[in-house]
Amino acid sequence: QLQLLESGGGLVQPGGSLRLSCVASERAGHTFSNYRMGWFRQAPGKEREFVAGITWGGDFTYYADSVKGRFTISRDNTKNTVSIQMNSLKPEDTAVYYCAGTQGTGSIRDGREYNSWGQGTQITVSS
Repeated sequence: QLQLLESGGGLVQPGGSLRLSCVASERAGHTFSNYRMGWFRQAPGKEREFVAGITWGGDFTYYADSVKGRFTISRDNTKNTVSIQMNSLKPEDTAVYYCAGTQGTGSIRDGREYNSWGQGTQITVSS
């Protein structure tokens, strides 16, 4: 498994932008570039939901309909990082955001595929 650490959360006004980053620490036999990476979020009283995902080399990206066109996921395998740029933020984007990694080949949108999770970082969108 990877050890994941998110950063970049905080309070932002509606319409604003934030960038989250996640740094992966590799453990023996686990290489960052062998993992597809995703961002998930969980709002109070709601289930965790998929936000965005990116394949091993970054060739393909996937987004939840609710964030498509506003969020952009990227990765840098030379720095073991995955980031998500979030623009035009809305109050409904308020949640704890989690970085996650999967070695599986199932759906990148399915949180059950992931075996590495960060601690999460809070995003609050409010005026």
